[in-house]
Amino acid sequence: AQERRAAAEVEQIEEDLEYDEIHYVPIDEDEFRLSKASKRRRSRGARKDEDTRRESDRHENGRDEDENSREHESEEDFRDKRRGNDDDYDEEDRDEEQLSGIRRRRRHNHESESDDDGGYETTGTRRRRRRRATKSAEPSRSEESGATSKRSRKQQYIDEITDIQGSTRLEAKRQRRRDNRRDRTRQMQLVEQDFLARRENVKREMVVREREQHTQISVIEDDILVEHYVSDIQEVATVGNIYIGRVQNVLPSMEAAFVDIGQARNGVLYAGEVNWDTTRLEGQPRRIELAFRSGDPVLVQVTKDPIGHKGARLTSQVTLAGRFLVLVPSGGMTGVSRKLTERERTRLKSIVAKIAPKDMGVIIRTAAENASEEAITKDLQSLMKQWETIDRKRKTTVILKKPKLLQGEPDVAIRVVRDIFNDEFQSLIVQGDKVYERIEEYLDSMAPDLKSRLTKWEPADHHGADVFDTWHIDGQLRKGMERQVYLPSGGSLVIDRTEAMTTIDVNTGRYIGKGKSLEETVTRCNLEASEEIARQLRLRDIGGMVMIDYVDMVMPANRDLVLKRLLECLARDRTKHQVAEVTSLGLVQMTRKRVGQGLVEAFSEECPTCKGRGFILHDEPTVSASYDDPYALKGGDPFVKTKHAHHEAQEQGGSGVSSPDVKAKLAKIAAAAQAASTEPQGTVE
Repeated sequence: AQERRAAAEVEQIEEDLEYDEIHYVPIDEDEFRLSKASKRRRSRGARKDEDTRRESDRHENGRDEDENSREHESEEDFRDKRRGNDDDYDEEDRDEEQLSGIRRRRRHNHESESDDDGGYETTGTRRRRRRRATKSAEPSRSEESGATSKRSRKQQYIDEITDIQGSTRLEAKRQRRRDNRRDRTRQMQLVEQDFLARRENVKREMVVREREQHTQISVIEDDILVEHYVSDIQEVATVGNIYIGRVQNVLPSMEAAFVDIGQARNGVLYAGEVNWDTTRLEGQPRRIELAFRSGDPVLVQVTKDPIGHKGARLTSQVTLAGRFLVLVPSGGMTGVSRKLTERERTRLKSIVAKIAPKDMGVIIRTAAENASEEAITKDLQSLMKQWETIDRKRKTTVILKKPKLLQGEPDVAIRVVRDIFNDEFQSLIVQGDKVYERIEEYLDSMAPDLKSRLTKWEPADHHGADVFDTWHIDGQLRKGMERQVYLPSGGSLVIDRTEAMTTIDVNTGRYIGKGKSLEETVTRCNLEASEEIARQLRLRDIGGMVMIDYVDMVMPANRDLVLKRLLECLARDRTKHQVAEVTSLGLVQMTRKRVGQGLVEAFSEECPTCKGRGFILHDEPTVSASYDDPYALKGGDPFVKTKHAHHEAQEQGGSGVSSPDVKAKLAKIAAAAQAASTEPQGTVE
């Protein structure tokens, strides 16, 4: 009962402090014990001096002497009890002392605010009642001074927009980097042996087919299609191209500049993609309106092709990609792919540190794994020659007022072979004379060690069979464009694309499991779905935000297991991606860099009727007015009696009467049966 009363009193004191807008720090138990030991060492005379000072302060603020003396006596009795009988000090005494400490702190806070309160009494509930009365008695004064009175911090956050110092896009870039560093420390790291074993056990092949004006490149793992690329001769791919452009206009509110690069639409250069070292803004803030003006020449590189009504995405931080390295002419740091093991990263760093130029940065790609120092040096020298050529063209072209292409990227076939084809692939099968010659020439100059894995497919040597038919690639492509994907166990995935994100729903379907509980069944279905989701993301080249709705799991350990399986399968994906943790609703948020147009976009065109919405539109409502009961279309309404047979007969063209064709067939059957019955039967001996 004493504990309940003490707790109730503490709650009342906290409510009073909250009402009076007095902020306090709760007393920690360890702090309380330390303060208790220090109080014991204080002398009685010091305590009397302190009490005398407090008493004089109370008199100055107009407090009641009788009440203060009673509180003083109770506190002295409590201290005497503590000094006289320390052995009997128990939990009840500690609660009492904690309450007295809260009271003293409350008095101290009230004393410090006595001047601001205009001389209100600060004892107990009388002070609170007087403040309430004063607030109710003077509403007009508060309304008049409402414009000049101080607003709380919470109201300021709600009413005012918080501005940012500098560039919004640069600040967002810094925040993303901080979040990525924080997430990398929290992510579950794959065991090196498991990752290497998983990667070595996969049989990889690359199949290239040239047909008319199209070139298709497929990546196959264990006879399953996982990636597909399409190249069109008439279509000009601009990703990776380097231009000398002209700034058309600058939008400070959007922190972007529109640059003419010689295409139909101007490219967009955001503040986060500007190379600020070349802008010469010494001592000035990094604002894009200070860095560029209309008509200025700028060296840019395309990072994203034009999509829809949007122009190409540009960057002034130019990079040159090779087979093993990426050269950054404007940087001076060395980076290594995180997909490599720690031992391999250390080896490659030591090699690049000896051969890298001082004023340029070098990024080591994943393909550099197990590469020799000689091959890396050759690749770096080739990239430096390319940059010297680009720099020489830039200096001679700056005088011209028209944009110009300084260096173009090779076609899709060469680019895919350069970026993907490495020692992990067992073979490269090519059908088509022109594309075979280009790939052979590239391997001769850049990767002679991989030329032995290149083979040419002649349909005449294989009874006229197409190379894609041999690996059943066309059938897998058709399935990759469907909305629903079926899992081997009986479950399914439903993939829907919206303007904001791509949603993937996991359903158990016909999978009933063989475990002892529903949790085990659901987890096994989610594990299988994680492997298929990773394959579909690569095959369909889905970019942007992706939301995965797994079947709900109860145990947090099972959610971590599903997330780990998804990360393991995504480790084969060379496209940059980020995966968040599984929420309590079973949702996983992830992002994947959008580079290409996607599988569905490459093989489809927009419907002129629905404009990509996906339904057939009519001028009239779809429920016909001839039906007396619209619920009959959907199985009937339990409160309305309907005759389904009557409606079905109407749909077939009559009210329960057979059509003439059916009557003729029935007549033929009856005639045949009658003729069979009238034939003479043979005798049986």
